[in-house]
Amino acid sequence: MKKKISEIIENDLIIDSKSFKELTPVMKEAVKDVFKLIENETSDIITRFEGAVEKVSKFHNINKDEIYKYLEKETNEQLGV
Repeated sequence: MKKKISEIIENDLIIDSKSFKELTPVMKEAVKDVFKLIENETSDIITRFEGAVEKVSKFHNINKDEIYKYLEKETNEQLGV
């Protein structure tokens, strides 16, 4: 069965991770919003991702580098680095 990105993120990956749990409430919402936007777009994944980070960072008034730092930390955690 094929899952949507938001289902994978919310049910299996980020919500239960140490990295996600350490985020502030605003950052948690921002990360969820990024994945929701990615899922709804039809362009290539890089363009969708960068656009989503840009929109979400402006909407939540946070530095987009903070989102990228979190995602790097999350990736490292998931890979066991």
